[in-house]
Amino acid sequence: MFEQTFKNIDNILRIDGVATELDYTEQTSWILFLKYLDALEQTKALEADLDGKPYQFIMDEAYRWPTWAAPKTTDGKFDHNNAMTGDDLTQFVNTKLFPYLKSFKQRAADRNTIEYKIGEIFDEITNKIKSGYKLREIIELVDELRFNTQVEKHELSHLYEAKIKNMGNAGRNGGEYYTPRPLIRAMIQVIQPKIGERIYDGAVGSAGFLCEAFDYLRPQATKADDLNTLQTSTFYGKEKKSLAYVIALMNMILHGIEAPNLIHTNTLSENINDIQEKDRYDIILANPPFGGSEDKQIQQPFPIKTGETAFLFLQHFIKSLKAGGRAAVVIKNTFLSNTDNASVSLRKLLLESCNLHTVLDCPSGTFQGAGVKTVVLFFEKGAPTRNTWFYQLDPGRNMGKTNPLNDADLAEFVALQKNFADSPKSWSVNTFALSEVEGYDLSVKNPNGNEEVAHRSPQAIMKEIATLDVESAEVLAGIKALL
Repeated sequence: MFEQTFKNIDNILRIDGVATELDYTEQTSWILFLKYLDALEQTKALEADLDGKPYQFIMDEAYRWPTWAAPKTTDGKFDHNNAMTGDDLTQFVNTKLFPYLKSFKQRAADRNTIEYKIGEIFDEITNKIKSGYKLREIIELVDELRFNTQVEKHELSHLYEAKIKNMGNAGRNGGEYYTPRPLIRAMIQVIQPKIGERIYDGAVGSAGFLCEAFDYLRPQATKADDLNTLQTSTFYGKEKKSLAYVIALMNMILHGIEAPNLIHTNTLSENINDIQEKDRYDIILANPPFGGSEDKQIQQPFPIKTGETAFLFLQHFIKSLKAGGRAAVVIKNTFLSNTDNASVSLRKLLLESCNLHTVLDCPSGTFQGAGVKTVVLFFEKGAPTRNTWFYQLDPGRNMGKTNPLNDADLAEFVALQKNFADSPKSWSVNTFALSEVEGYDLSVKNPNGNEEVAHRSPQAIMKEIATLDVESAEVLAGIKALL
């Protein structure tokens, strides 16, 4: 039901003139969020009633979903006579509803409340749906969705993740928001977070790392105190870009974290020297943007001066870890061997201040739409590196949109990493012996590698061609529908 509803909404937005996958996600998000918020409030009101306690609604009655979006008759059917549409609806949304929701940011008692987060979301978003009639169609589709059970909520969060993935694959800066979820899950399985540990992502994007960490920890929360810890004092993030920040907030709320500890800021503009013990974290999970650049004013407080955004983030992460804290960070594989001063100095800092125990070498196509190869650095702060275990991920196929990375591809890595076991794809290096003269070169060179090129079978090639033909037919059908 959710999947078909999302497809129908995208079609309506396309006809209305909403231009891109990023905009589809943004516009679907604010409507979906308000419906979900109402369901959350109704559930809390019912629970309070069962406990014989009053419930104070967050939303004033005039701005609640059943009042403006989906009024019902006394028998529970949709009340078309009292439902706003056309210009009346767009005028209400643009001049009354959005200003009211934005005002929550000023009215909230604390920034770590759902009220404040509502204000932040609607301070960043505008309604781009021009036709009030199309908006009415979308609202009625969303109103049919139900979020009453954990199964329904899980399906919703799963499909919202799918929308974020499509947004990332659409290109432009959208790709910065999406890290393949199988890769994130493997990183989390290696790090093994525990309830009570604080988890941080300073380049939060769409909050994929924090949402997946919540899903990993949620089954371990067997007591009310555990649930409260997960809700209030476990997940932390910062994000610079407005749309990504809003998507991250909504993604976490739709996953079940009601008041996410996210801050809309440029992480790198904060003075690294001001980080104190209270600001440090037990776990860092991140995929910082690479290829970007920061001006000299931003670089000034960092011990290693560089314009490369990812290198500044890596310094920030090392500084932000507690002693004994654990991290898994995605970075370009050229970091392992570049000979410029910043790369050499950063490798030295990492090896001397942390135990870089594992490097996962990811193949091309891991990140769809990105032409760069990446590695994942797994390290623990507090003791120098002596040995590093390398694993060369090779799913045995060309990866892309039709063959994305999956959990099975990473199962061997997770299993072998537990004991740093040698295999045809994995080996250990005495990194303690690496010298400054050689630039602490960490190049991934598999001593067990076979130089033979693995060719795909004719059956595999034909299967991919057939899949591409189907996708092409779908694209052509979509174009014809617009003509």
